[in-house]
Amino acid sequence: MIGSANLNVMIKAARKAGRSLAKDFREVENLQVSRKGPGDVVSKADIAAEAILKEELMGARPTSGWMAEEGGETPGEDPTRRWIVDPLDGTTNFLHGLPHWAVSIALEHKGKIIAGVIYDTTKDELFFAEKGTGAWMNESRIRTSGRNRLIESIFATGLPFAGRADLPETLQDLARLLPACAGVRRFGSAALDMAYVAAGGYDGFWERRLKPWDLAAGIIIVQEAGGLVEALNPTDSIVESGEVICANEPIYESFAKVIRK
Repeated sequence: MIGSANLNVMIKAARKAGRSLAKDFREVENLQVSRKGPGDVVSKADIAAEAILKEELMGARPTSGWMAEEGGETPGEDPTRRWIVDPLDGTTNFLHGLPHWAVSIALEHKGKIIAGVIYDTTKDELFFAEKGTGAWMNESRIRTSGRNRLIESIFATGLPFAGRADLPETLQDLARLLPACAGVRRFGSAALDMAYVAAGGYDGFWERRLKPWDLAAGIIIVQEAGGLVEALNPTDSIVESGEVICANEPIYESFAKVIRK
């Protein structure tokens, strides 16, 4: 699969940042047993990975805008294009030595995501898509699942932690969904949750209070894999609202109905 120039730049940047993070991740695993703990290593790893991404992406497309977790937002000379980047999605997993985290890069054009890359470094799984060319994991085309019954489907979400205000809503969601489905997973990386919906592992995903960089790349990857993606309020922008619901086409309506009740 040969992508466009944009996609090739994104893939190269994701792999380069991933290699940097992998070195730090090995150090974090070694620090798990020390009292000092790996927190400093993780924040340095995050900042270093973002610097690599900025150098690669802005080096290739210097007029584009920039929005990223660590470095905030910078408007570009070209107001129609923007990089939306998360150097490390799944920071808590990384911090605890759990090998489930990713580099996420999206390219936005005129308010729409037109290309996305999510790179799971520890498994060497690169999910990517570009408008009109399908969704891929490494060399293989991916599609959302064909399951059409909620009771046979599994879903992913994030669970609010540390006193976040959306806990009651999420508990209500779970109270409605759990009796109707085959299970709910909480793996700790929204980017990978959306990639797994695209690849047919999960049948759907929803979450509130996300940041643009958590979900931007996943939007195009799910869409190009044949899935449906909306904000929880269908008239909102997903990126701006930070709320998302996505699933394969056959169960989307029934899943959305349960979550939106």
